[in-house]
Amino acid sequence: MAAWSEGYWESADGLRLHYRDYGGRDDRPPILCLPGLTRNARDFEGVTERLAGDWRLIAVDLRGRGGSARAADPASYAPLVYVDDVERLIAALGLGRFVMFGTSLGGLIAMLLAWRDARRVAGILLNDVGPELNPAGLERIRSYVGRPVQWSGWDQAGLWLAGAHGEVYPDWPAERWALQARRLFREQPDGSIGFDYDMRIAEPILATPADAPVFDLWPAFLSLRGVPALLVRGGLSDLLSPEVAARMAEEVESLEIATVPRVGHAPTLEEPEAAAAIDRLLRRVAA
Repeated sequence: MAAWSEGYWESADGLRLHYRDYGGRDDRPPILCLPGLTRNARDFEGVTERLAGDWRLIAVDLRGRGGSARAADPASYAPLVYVDDVERLIAALGLGRFVMFGTSLGGLIAMLLAWRDARRVAGILLNDVGPELNPAGLERIRSYVGRPVQWSGWDQAGLWLAGAHGEVYPDWPAERWALQARRLFREQPDGSIGFDYDMRIAEPILATPADAPVFDLWPAFLSLRGVPALLVRGGLSDLLSPEVAARMAEEVESLEIATVPRVGHAPTLEEPEAAAAIDRLLRRVAA
């Protein structure tokens, strides 16, 4: 496993937030890795294992996840607050230009950061996310986020994960589910195994009616025009439709689309199709 150093920064409301810093070349922009809703910095272990050394990667734990503090007010588990948190990290590290890899929620955060100032974005990867999201995928996420489940050991956790989300990765063997469990879960104070996030991250989501008006993210996405960009889409994704992906490519000519077959929401970015596309993106950035 690639070596990293622990890092911390402080949010505007005083939370101690955590990131992993994987060292890399100083003559290349660093890569900010922004995870999905229920995920954490460990979600990028496969990516960092392959790229660290050649590239500096900063894998973030959003508030309420992993090594970051839990929020006193669950209403702060909201995209614009996450954006402000990451802005403070960018400032704390003195980052000028940088690349962003964003999975699902992390991709929404990346688009909003680019909308604020795209000149600093040296490249961007959106992992199975775009400015329009499929209601069916959103409803599936609403059905499980914030529901506490605990297991007596890691084997049981991996088996549960395979049963609950087998349609997302239908070809995974048992050992891959065991690895995924180690990335998503953690040992609890009582010795059981449970999710590595504050269950209250679900409260703002569940408090919003499913048919509530949706914030228009197309202007944020269109700010990426001219930026080296990659969209990785799961061929089985229920969150990002092929039609929205095609429109994204029409609107932003610098966007490449890589589809990962037999994978739903979201690819791990370790799949051969995703890894090859990432290498192409980073060659564009380096050039």
